[in-house]
Amino acid sequence: MILLSLKFTVRHESNHAHKHKLQQKFIIVSINMKALILSGGKGTRLRPITYTGAKQLVPVANKPILWYGIEGIVEAGITDIGIIISPETGKEVQELTGNGEKFGGNITYILQNQPAGLAHAVKIAQPFLGDSPFIMYLGDNIIESQLGQFVDTFKQKQLDALILLRKVSNPSAFGVAKVDNNGRVLELVEKPKIPPSNLALVGVYLFSKKIHNAVNKIKPSARGELEITDAIQYLIDQQISGVDNEIFVEASTLEGWWLDTGKKDDLLSANQIILDTRITNSINGEIDSQSQIIGRVKIGKNTKLINTSVRGPVIIGDNCYLENCFIGPYSSIADNVTLIDVDIEHSVILQGAKIIEINQRIVDSLLGRRAKLINALQRPKALRFMIGDDSQIELT
Repeated sequence: MILLSLKFTVRHESNHAHKHKLQQKFIIVSINMKALILSGGKGTRLRPITYTGAKQLVPVANKPILWYGIEGIVEAGITDIGIIISPETGKEVQELTGNGEKFGGNITYILQNQPAGLAHAVKIAQPFLGDSPFIMYLGDNIIESQLGQFVDTFKQKQLDALILLRKVSNPSAFGVAKVDNNGRVLELVEKPKIPPSNLALVGVYLFSKKIHNAVNKIKPSARGELEITDAIQYLIDQQISGVDNEIFVEASTLEGWWLDTGKKDDLLSANQIILDTRITNSINGEIDSQSQIIGRVKIGKNTKLINTSVRGPVIIGDNCYLENCFIGPYSSIADNVTLIDVDIEHSVILQGAKIIEINQRIVDSLLGRRAKLINALQRPKALRFMIGDDSQIELT
């Protein structure tokens, strides 16, 4: 819910023509806040993994990236959620994520036929959003901070746009904000050669209904897309120029970590941070007397470990079989994985993969669903992989 304070002045005059002072009255209006999560796009930076699946469904600590955003939004008290999907991966997103009941929310799926930009996603979602204020969340982002604090700021200040910023060491790789000493946003610049600041735009935005007019005013960018930064800039320009003194755009700085999981190394970093901060001990599988568990380790049901050492933080899913293995820190192993004679760490292994008789340590790797990696001879000291779904590699 959001509380809007509408001010107006009333002049009272009695029958004796006595004038009274101007008075302010406040009307409290209740409006449901909604959420819009973007889960389209082709995920080209995570290929070949995303040739056969949505990038937002790639797991971090054995949970789809998309679900972290949904959970954070529901925790912030927003339960009416629209998810933008693409023709290529929309069915998979719907089947795995469902109607929102398991998250405590209600999900509406909105098809975006082509990746025409973030502002285009807002445009096609307008029938769902109506006049409600909303939070827009990029489905391949994860942030440490709880969203509730930003929702509260947005409500209390009655803003039309609240953007989240994070200090980065390489601002030229991001959309960057120029902000004055009072925190007012002056300008947004997309991947500038000479950045006006080191404040990058995080993939989380809060908007009032005024963003719809801004989206309708902007033109496609050089890459043929409707950019949300252009729509926000339109609101900023209206505010600064005084054309509309009732537009309010502000920024909040994100102090905790922020992860955009669009590339393999980013996804591995996200996996490491989530394992570091959110995994607790939970052993539900079968561990033989020759196996050893050290540190924070979560092992799922019907998983069997034989002569295997696991050094946490590590998560291993259900129905896995591990024999003669060492599973090092920051590894996530999904359901139905088979590992035999494997030494692995700081890697993500997706559902149904098999790795057998690899005699070198596997590090910094991402293996797709049902991928197979077998029979290696002892040559290099380490192996690094990014292997797509249904792949098979034989090292001889």
